[in-house]
Amino acid sequence: MKMSVAFPAVIQNMKMSVPLSLLLLSLSLAIHTTDAFNITAMLEKYPDYSTFNSYLTQANLVSEINSRQTITVLAVDNGNISPLAGKPLPVLKNIISVHVILDYYDVAKLQKLSKNSVLLTTLFQSSGLAQNHQGFINVTKLSSDSIAMGSAAPGAPLGSNLVKSIVSQPYNISVLQVSHIIVPPGIDGSRSTAPQSSPPAPPTPTPKSGRAPTPSTTKSVAPALAPIVDDLADAPDLADAPNEDKADAPSGASALHVSLAVVVTMVLSTLYLASRI
Repeated sequence: MKMSVAFPAVIQNMKMSVPLSLLLLSLSLAIHTTDAFNITAMLEKYPDYSTFNSYLTQANLVSEINSRQTITVLAVDNGNISPLAGKPLPVLKNIISVHVILDYYDVAKLQKLSKNSVLLTTLFQSSGLAQNHQGFINVTKLSSDSIAMGSAAPGAPLGSNLVKSIVSQPYNISVLQVSHIIVPPGIDGSRSTAPQSSPPAPPTPTPKSGRAPTPSTTKSVAPALAPIVDDLADAPDLADAPNEDKADAPSGASALHVSLAVVVTMVLSTLYLASRI
């Protein structure tokens, strides 16, 4: 009787322990899968990158980075991160996103690139906000042990260099130190600061005759004189022009003729009247 009672109890205990074990195993796997790495926890061990680590939190990029299966973060130390100080939060997020490459790259993999220059896709490209290759990083091998980086946007310099590997978890996450912040042109809403040459001054027109240009005062008088000269050219000579005063007043010879005519008329009239009497 004791054996018959004890055996079902063992079976029942086994039935209860199997589902519990499966539940604990699945929970453990889920935790391991969802928390494969934590970028902030990894960087907390390196105080030289505390400002960059803080910017990751402020830009709300931590969960997005941790959710990726393979990723590379380009971190800048506290001494070279000042260009990000005072940036508005949206601009800060965009610039930090450029420092997150959507694939795994450690120092050895970068040094073994098949091409001297490659473009790598960043987290900013996946945001849908990138324009003119702002969402890509240009990685160029200068030598076997020197790698330069910069934005792939037109006109952007290769202003940052690979320094060293900070921490890695192959082949999920790699955190690399670069020398300077990479800021694609126009990502902060400003225009490119590249110097632009001032447009050349328009050439001074040269008169066909080759003479020096007439001063402005002479030019202002010339139009007023032109009609006068034209009128004088069309007018008759002064010798032919009638003089109104001389035309109305008779000359000395004409006056003498008139006087004689009057005297003759008076004499004839007197003689006529005398003959009638």
